[in-house]
Amino acid sequence: MISKHIQDTTTLHNGVTMPWLGLGVFQVAEGEELVQAVKTAIKQGYRSVDTAAIYGNEQSVGQAIQEAISESGITREELFVTSKVWNADLGYEATLAAYETSLAKLGLDYLDLYLIHWPVQGKYKEAWRALETLYKEGRVRAIGVSNFQIHHLEDVMKDAAVKPMVNQVELHPLLSQQELRRYCAEHGIQIEAWSPLMQGQLLENPVLREIADTHHKSIAQVILRWDLQHGIVTIPKSTKEHRIIENASLFDFELTADEVARIDQLNQSLRVGPDPDNFDF
Repeated sequence: MISKHIQDTTTLHNGVTMPWLGLGVFQVAEGEELVQAVKTAIKQGYRSVDTAAIYGNEQSVGQAIQEAISESGITREELFVTSKVWNADLGYEATLAAYETSLAKLGLDYLDLYLIHWPVQGKYKEAWRALETLYKEGRVRAIGVSNFQIHHLEDVMKDAAVKPMVNQVELHPLLSQQELRRYCAEHGIQIEAWSPLMQGQLLENPVLREIADTHHKSIAQVILRWDLQHGIVTIPKSTKEHRIIENASLFDFELTADEVARIDQLNQSLRVGPDPDNFDF
């Protein structure tokens, strides 16, 4: 299925639909800039917003959502809102409490997706149990993990009553995560890319430049299109209106199989973020 429209969705293994494209808000501080960015994205047709407790900006995201709903006539049900539980709160009771805190800050009654942010050894299984409770109680529509490697997923699923629906990981042409993508596909877990543009580090790449020029598109658009054609949910971050619009202009062109293969070959297993097997926060 090749995505043709900004509001096209993938169906998670529990039947919930999730937009292929969303707005990420990592490293954007609380305040008017963020409120305007989220409102702009929604006005431009985005229906998915991804935040996290540790970003410290859930309040502004929530404010933007409330304003967008009252100003544009879209409903809460049309939006897909994700947040994540931080490492300090990875315990059964602590995770349940963290969920309530996130909801209160966002001013929402439920989240569409709640993720464990990092696989902190010895802690994430209790947190997963809490997510399962929230899910079974109908408090959250889907649950998942972030930054989990194959062995973390296997460990969770040994005891899990509910299988993760999403795994959000660093993923871009220099870190294409092919083995992890294969594993998740086999187990019905949707892969989602954070830092899809490698924090801007790919915007001079000659292979990507050549492909972009062929399509009269930007390198960012080519990378995001590559995500979509691989069945990867993607959440580029921007606060600038022209970038938010540009990042969504992905549905009027298609990469050829040869172009996709050339981008696949750029992989160097190179991270810009922390290594999920070796972090200390």
